[in-house]
This record gives sequence, C-alpha cells and structure tokens, in this order.
Amino acid sequence: MTEFEKPPRHDPLAALRQRDFALAALGRLTAATANTVLAAAIFWQVYEISGSPFQLAMVGIARFLPSLGLSLVGGAVADSFDKRRIAVASQALMLACGVLLLAVTLSGDPGLSWLYVAAFLVAVAGAFDNPARQALLPQIVTREAFPNAITINSTVQQLGFVTGPALAGLLIAVRGPELAYALYCALFVVSILTYLPMRLLPIDAPKRAVSIAAIMEGIDYVRHRQVVLGAMTLDMFAVIFGGAAALLPIYAKDILGVGALGYGLLATSLDVGAFVASIALVMLPPIRKPGRALLVAVAAFGFGTIVFGLSRNFALSLAAYALIGVADQVSVVTRQTMIQLATPDELRGRVTSVNFLFIGASNQLGAVESGLVAALTSATFAVVSGGLGCLVVLGIVGAKMPELRRYDIHRRVVETKPSPSA
Repeated sequence: MTEFEKPPRHDPLAALRQRDFALAALGRLTAATANTVLAAAIFWQVYEISGSPFQLAMVGIARFLPSLGLSLVGGAVADSFDKRRIAVASQALMLACGVLLLAVTLSGDPGLSWLYVAAFLVAVAGAFDNPARQALLPQIVTREAFPNAITINSTVQQLGFVTGPALAGLLIAVRGPELAYALYCALFVVSILTYLPMRLLPIDAPKRAVSIAAIMEGIDYVRHRQVVLGAMTLDMFAVIFGGAAALLPIYAKDILGVGALGYGLLATSLDVGAFVASIALVMLPPIRKPGRALLVAVAAFGFGTIVFGLSRNFALSLAAYALIGVADQVSVVTRQTMIQLATPDELRGRVTSVNFLFIGASNQLGAVESGLVAALTSATFAVVSGGLGCLVVLGIVGAKMPELRRYDIHRRVVETKPSPSA
C-alpha cells in the first residue's frame, strides 16, 4: 500500500448484499424468533401447570440430553451429506413438534409429558440443524465477506431473540400458550422456504464418512488449539453458573409481581441489550483482540447476574438483564470470530458441533443448575451464587490460558491441515 492509498472501507452490510446470504439471514431470523417463542411458552406453561422450579429444571434436562448425545454426530453428518437437505429435514421435525404442542394445548389438557417430549424432539432436530446451517455458510457467501457474515449472522439471530420472548409474553397474556405455538409454526414454515431458492457456491473440501474417527478428528482439532478450546470452555462454565433464564417465571410472578407481560419484557431485555451490542459490532471494524474482549464481557456478565439476582425493582432488573445481554453478545461474537476464522471448511461441521455441544451444555445445564439450586434454597440464592461462580471461572481461565488473552486477529495464522507430503 502506497502512502496515497487508503485502507479498504468497512462495509457493515457486505454479506447482506449477496442474495443467498440474505435468504439465509431471513431464515435465521425466523428460526431464532420461533425457537425463543417456543422456549418461553414451554417454560411458562410448565410452571403454570406444576408451580415447581424442579419441573423447570427437568425441561432443561429434556433440552440438553439430545445435545449431549447427538451434537457430534450431527457435525459429522453435516460434513458428509447435503447440508441444505439436513437443515430442511431438521426444521420440518421442529415444525411438527410445534403442531403437536398446538394440538394438545387446544385440547385443554396438555400434560407435562407432552411438553417434555416436544422439548426433547426439538433439541434432537437442533443437534443436526445447527451444524448443518453453520457449515453451509461458506457456500452462500464469498470468502471476502465471510468475517462480516459471521457478525451479521449473530446480529440477525439476536434480533430474533429480541422479538421472540416479547411476542411469546404478549401472546400468552392475550390468548394463552396456544397462540405462541401457532406463531412458532408459521415462522418455521417461512424458515424452511428460504432454503429452496438458494444457489450454493462450490467448495473444495473432502468429505468423510460418518464414523467415530471422523468425529474424533473434529474433537482433536479443538483440543489442540488452545484459543478455540479456551473460548468454548470459558463460555460454557460462565453460562452454567451465570444462567438465570429458567428462573424468570419465578422472578416475574413471585418476586417482582409483574405477570406474563412482565415475564416477556424481562426475557426481552436481555436480548435487547444483546441486539444493541450486535448492531454496534456490525457497524464497527472487527475487534482486534477478541480474547481480551471475551474476558471483559464475561466479567460484565457475572456482575450483571449478581445485580439481577438481588434486585427487587423491576426497572433495575430490566437494566441488569440488559447488561447481561450486552456482555453475552460480545462474548458470542468474539468466540465465533475466533472459532470460525481458525476452522477449515472440511472440518466446519464437526468443529461447529463441538461448539454447539459446549453451548448446549452451558444453556441447558445452566437451567438445570439454577432450577435445582432454587428448589433446594431460593431463586435469589441460585442467581447470585451463579454470578459469583461465573467470576470464579473467569479468574481461573484467565490465569491458566494466557494465549486467550493475547489473541490478535491481525497476527493470526490461518490454520490448515497439513498436506499428505508434510
């Protein structure tokens, strides 16, 4: 670059200017909205039927078990077969679960077992949908726009997370869970339709048969790259200890006294904070040192969780939960940036599946941990102790993994598999 040349201007919408990525973004928006509508409706309905924090924990277990058992298989399948067909088939199962929940709720006697079965089957479908959809990314966007696509993908997802809980709370307050389930079904119809007109770019990546060896290859790749492993580990344990989402019905009904609409607003405040953060991350150039940003974000996450747990003022609770959302979104984007830029295309499904296994463990075990501790003690103790546990994990990971603190995307080395002659 000569002294008269200017650096390339950052285009925050570079990936969205490409037709097929725009279709994928629409599908991601509708699917993310649908999934958060479903989660909010199931948690509310389970607590309405049972009145038990323990039953909320059981929902978390039902959603986690498929992730534990099938995520790695789903990643190997995504690297071996047509990713678009896998995504469409997985989302069709999710749609069928929504139809089931709508039917049993309209019958007037849904029963907890139907809610657990639906939550379990949606998680089964997600174990295949998530890695397939993520591995499809290099086929719908050019490599030059790929980093921008990662950030936009996360931003679009957060927009869905913002609208989903608010819509669920509103629809439950107006008519009941059945209206939320109807919206869930309609949104997944749209999501499935976005895949049909896509024109996929060819990728030069060898395919492996689905096998234990293929799965282990993805695990070994993660295990031997400390920045990737450190980012996944920090996020998993921080969210396990700091997650309060499963206890929101208790806070809304019993502690803050704000009802179904307040429940929706509480759940949405986290995603509003996340969405505001994601917009800022899209508009600004990429974070140069995402490892350091990740550590700061997790510290803010833990602090916000403690404040939320102690608050008895609805406005303060909304603000604290929004701070948690901001911190979580910075964590998501920085983690995804490090993982995606370091992963070759032929391993993308399997590495993504490992990442989703960590995410699933954190989200669902976080719900289990919160529900069980709340059942044994109180919701306040569960949330506050979780925030403190998050800060302890941060200190341990920060001290034990200095490579994570020093990671700089401007000095990164593009990692590829060695050639056969190496």
